[in-house]
Order: sequence, then C-alpha cells, then structure tokens
Amino acid sequence: MKQILNFSLMLFIILISTAGHANVDAKILIVLTSHSDLGNTGKKTGFWLPELTHPYYEFKDAGYSVDVASIEGGMAPLDAKAFQEADEYHQKFLNDAELMAKVIRSIPLSQVNPEDYKVILFAGGSGPMWDFPKNKDISRISSAIYERNGIVSAVCHGNAALIDIKLSDGKYLIADKRVSAFTNEEEQSLGTTEIVPFLLQDKLVERGAIHVYGKAWEENVVVEGRLITGQNPASAKKVARSIIEALRKQ
Repeated sequence: MKQILNFSLMLFIILISTAGHANVDAKILIVLTSHSDLGNTGKKTGFWLPELTHPYYEFKDAGYSVDVASIEGGMAPLDAKAFQEADEYHQKFLNDAELMAKVIRSIPLSQVNPEDYKVILFAGGSGPMWDFPKNKDISRISSAIYERNGIVSAVCHGNAALIDIKLSDGKYLIADKRVSAFTNEEEQSLGTTEIVPFLLQDKLVERGAIHVYGKAWEENVVVEGRLITGQNPASAKKVARSIIEALRKQ
C-alpha cells in the first residue's frame, strides 16, 4: 500500500509539473529591422532596444527558448538614441554575450521555418516602417504560425509588420481585429510625421483594423485572441507577459 501511495504521489507531482510548464518548450522568434537610415534626414535609426530586451528577458525568465531574426540577417542596427533614456536592462544587455551574439548574428528571415516557432514578435524602432511592410517572409511566417494556432505579436512601430499579412482565405490578418500600435500623436511628438513613409495608425485602420489607443507613451496592450499588440516601448514588457499567459492557457 505504501508503495502504491508513493507512486501515486510521484505521478501527481509529475502531472502538476508538466501542467505548469505545458508550453515552455514552445520557441519564440523576435524579429528586428535591418533598416538604419531615418528617411532622407542623414540620421540613423534601427530597432529600439527595450522592445527587444524587455520581452526577451521576460521570455527567458519564464523558461522559453528565444531566437532573434532580422529582415536581412546579420548585424541588426540598434538605434543608439535608446541609450539616452534610462532603462533597467541596458547594462544587462551590454553584459549579455548570448543576446549580443543573437543581435550581431541575427537569423535572416528568409531562412526561418515557421514550424519551428509558436510565437513571432515584431520589435519596433523607426526602422521597421521601411522594411517590414510588403515583406513576403513576414507574411509567409506570420500567417503560417497564426494558422497553426500560434501567436502573432508586435510592439510600437513593429506593428508595421501586420499591415500586409494575409491569411489563407485572402483576408488581412488584422481586419476587424483590435490592435494597439504607435499613434499619430506619438509620431508627431517625435517630429517624424513627415519623415516616415506613412502613418502607422492610419494604415492599420485602412487595412480594417480597430485601432485601440491609450495615452501617449503610456502602457497599452491589446489581446485579440492570438493577436497581441502593444502601443509603444512602455508596453513591451506587458506584451511579453500577455504572450506567456496565452501560451500557458493553450
């Protein structure tokens, strides 16, 4: 009897442990821009560091495996302006040889097999406004992940990736769905309204999305089923936590 009780207890512990980490093996792909020129201004841009680091460390702390890709692969351009703002993860990133290597040797998006990932997350920065739209690999990978019950997500200008993604039925992924993305007000506050190739808020609405916006520069995350979006850098951490919560519910 004692042996049976011990076995039952061990089985219970295993089942509880497995349930608590049911999707921890799900791999996550964070996609960065490869574009470094801020229009014709002569200034530089790229990806916004907190929109990589905040989600990345949330995922890693939760036990997930995370890969980093970019449009062209190789060194993804980091917008140096990010270091002008205090952030809890700046120094951690500079001391993190593993993540630094993933940024320096980012995976070319053309080489990504969507079957390898349960989640794709598009990080922002101004760069994505130029090289995320109309990208065939973004559409190929995102639609495949989404239609395999995976999660498509974006933060800030990273939502530029969503404007041209179509599903197998020919409809835009974001059509009739609530999304949160960088607003016209926030673009204006940067002084880049006439520099970026289009206004992200307007383009999302043009594609049929329901744009849900909060106060400028404050956290705002929208969970629309398996489409999870954040408005700005302040939203990056909550986007990651929302993804983790969604994975654990599957």
